[in-house]
Amino acid sequence: MTEPTARPAEPAASRTAPAEAPAEGRGTTIRLPEMGLVVLVGVSGSGKSHFARRHFAPSQVVSSDYCRLVLADDENDQSATGDAFDLLHYIVRKRLRRGLLTVVDATNVQQKARQALLQIAKDHDVLSVAIVLDVPVHVAAERNAARTGRRLPDHVIPRQRRELGRGLRSLTGREFKRAYVLTGVDEVDAATVAYEKAWPDKREVTGPFDVIGDVHGCRAELEELLADLGYEIERDPLGRAAGANHPGGRTAVFVGDLVDRGPDTPGVLRLVMGMVAAGQALCVSGNHEQKLVRALRGRRVKVAHGLAESLEQLGAEPDDFRAEALSFMDGLISHYVLDEGRLVVAHAGLKEAYHGRASGRVRSFALYGDTTGETDDYGLPVRYPWANDYRGKAMVVYGHTPVPAAEWINNTICLDTGVVFGGRLTALRYPERELVSVDAREVWYEPVRPLVPAPAMAAGGHRETDVLKIEDVLGNEGVETGLMGRVAVRHENALAALEVMSRFAVDPRWLVYLPPTMAPSANSGLPGHLEHPAEAFAAYREPGLDRVICEEKHMGSRAVVVVARDDGVAAARFGVSDGTTGEVYTRTGRAFFRDPARTAEVLDRVRAAVTGAGLWDELETGWLVLDCELLPWSAKAMDLIRTQYAATGAAARAALPVASAALAQAAARGLDVGALREHVDRRAANAGLFRDAYARYCWEVDGLDGVRLAPFQILAGEGRTWATGREHDWHMAVAGRLAAADPTGLIAPTTSMVVDLGSAASVAAATAWWEEATGAGGEGMVVKPLGPLPEDRKVQPGVKCRGREYLRIIYGPDYPEPANLDRLRGRSLGRKRSLAMREHALGLEALDRLTAGEPLWRVHQAVFGVLALESEPVDPRL
Repeated sequence: MTEPTARPAEPAASRTAPAEAPAEGRGTTIRLPEMGLVVLVGVSGSGKSHFARRHFAPSQVVSSDYCRLVLADDENDQSATGDAFDLLHYIVRKRLRRGLLTVVDATNVQQKARQALLQIAKDHDVLSVAIVLDVPVHVAAERNAARTGRRLPDHVIPRQRRELGRGLRSLTGREFKRAYVLTGVDEVDAATVAYEKAWPDKREVTGPFDVIGDVHGCRAELEELLADLGYEIERDPLGRAAGANHPGGRTAVFVGDLVDRGPDTPGVLRLVMGMVAAGQALCVSGNHEQKLVRALRGRRVKVAHGLAESLEQLGAEPDDFRAEALSFMDGLISHYVLDEGRLVVAHAGLKEAYHGRASGRVRSFALYGDTTGETDDYGLPVRYPWANDYRGKAMVVYGHTPVPAAEWINNTICLDTGVVFGGRLTALRYPERELVSVDAREVWYEPVRPLVPAPAMAAGGHRETDVLKIEDVLGNEGVETGLMGRVAVRHENALAALEVMSRFAVDPRWLVYLPPTMAPSANSGLPGHLEHPAEAFAAYREPGLDRVICEEKHMGSRAVVVVARDDGVAAARFGVSDGTTGEVYTRTGRAFFRDPARTAEVLDRVRAAVTGAGLWDELETGWLVLDCELLPWSAKAMDLIRTQYAATGAAARAALPVASAALAQAAARGLDVGALREHVDRRAANAGLFRDAYARYCWEVDGLDGVRLAPFQILAGEGRTWATGREHDWHMAVAGRLAAADPTGLIAPTTSMVVDLGSAASVAAATAWWEEATGAGGEGMVVKPLGPLPEDRKVQPGVKCRGREYLRIIYGPDYPEPANLDRLRGRSLGRKRSLAMREHALGLEALDRLTAGEPLWRVHQAVFGVLALESEPVDPRL
């Protein structure tokens, strides 16, 4: 018993004996793989197209006639046949690469035509099945004669039938592992199709699982590990472990190599066989099981690498146990695909292109890995590090090559920690991603080669396998997000972002999130206002929300703070061993402070506040990511203020009073310049208000004296994305606790107010609060939804509502003039809203990947996407 592609070919079918003879009163049942290639074979007019329409979806069928039609506007144009089959083969390749059942509707009576299709199936590691429609020649001829617009020469069908007859034995015996020959019209019409799942496909089994590394005959350690995992050992009348079950319904999954080298191969087999038989475990084959099977069958094998120990131990067992063990090991398959495709278990690992596939090449990779063909100084095969290049979504858990400690490489992990060599026996709890290990009782077998050390760190202190590659972000597929599906990233935007990340960004190990932009509230029609709370509240009331929270919008610079509890956490969780314990960076990923000592000082104060607020223990984490605003604005934007805002204000204050004085002199001479002078004086007053507006957000700082950090969202911690795990009022409460726990005054509070959208009094109170705050120089507020969001539509994660005077900085000193205000009310917000939604989805995706423990390059895909979208042509004033 082996995997489907490893089975012997089914009995060769003949014209009088179909591969699966029908029972009395029913037709042949054609069993097809859910993923694979189906080749219809038959002369013109044998009914292949009719058969395909009856049994398959139109999208599954690739027809040579249709390909001719696409390329020549005439399915009967034989001059297009060469190109048509090029197109047919191209479509078949693409469908099989995507794992789709594909049916080829063509005559396929010539072996050469079939071989081309079989090679495509082999290249994509899928099963191929032939269905031969063998109808009498006169029936096919009558059908062709009845076709309109198509007339075959009389000799064509007999010639095709001769070609089919000559190749039928080869077709059913050597070419296809499974072939069905339907003889006569009645048998063709009576046939039915049934589908079989691939043996590795256990997607419907969702766990939770405990994946256990190579045991190699170490029964005592296995029993100890199972007990630590919570399994209850079941024993036979002789007291031997013969099974184990988990009260919590967990399933054990063994990565193979149960046998050889260790002291009790029969004991391990007895325990695992009992668990598998009871449905408490799954097990894939290891290369040692395969070699032991060959030895037990009397095949000629080299007795080495612990095989002698297994043969000796099994020789002391009863014949029926040896037979049972042989049957069990011989029936193990190469790999399992579990939990809707999220988890793949194979003995030596499996690259993404092979997941769920079935072929000799797939099985060889799963058993032995990807070898280079060379041997090392110890005479052992050199294995290609396939995990370094792995970019698949599925977690791949494997063993085979012993390592000192289990360690994540991309989304893969090797659990063979060399228990038989005196190391440890390791299990992975899935989906928790927790490792559980027990020590070996002793060195049971001296290794030929010392355990391979963990892959070396790159110069930056991170693993090369964690580095984002250009092909990860410059493809046309964009970034897949849980919130919005696939978010597209334009090629030209990606190039700009790539330069920023590669040249200016902070240490990439800390760059785990970039904040999204935020859309303003809808244009207000109220006199003197461009933005007003009424529109912000309406934006959430309209889709049916009951409550929102209004948060003070600080006028500073956006800052993301990543802080670890200590340098041990920084090293263990982020791979940073240079003594740094976090980072403070801008919304474009650049270090906020040029001086690393200043950054360290900020982190020390934040860390002390987190400790004082008791958040490390409360949130069960050793690190946090915070979204903050750092004040004053001038701390980061002084160059911008001097060159853009101060220069504009200074020019206005210098020129407009002079112009007003000149107009006063003109008026004294009797000239009618009153309206012009009034306009100039009004512009001068506006210029003064403009200068006052930006000056409110600028003040002198000395070191950290005068600097304020206002956190407003706890984004993530160990194992949890708090950005989506808690409502915004919880974030405000935690931000207040941080401010209260900081005696230095660095951490500033953020005021907020919950608003009941159905209460006129609550809405009025919030509006008055906004008016008072903006009248006193505040920037405005951000309105965010509270409570469950509607399932049938997307809503903005937040909208900003800025004050009248603050908007002078954005739109210029004279923006409140009626004509200017009327023009600005026509500003288009659609693109900005779309950008805010997409960046928000990417930001949450980065956090989800981070807290799920995914490799850094996967986190950076989403982070990079946010930065790339910032290059989209959107009005920066919005």
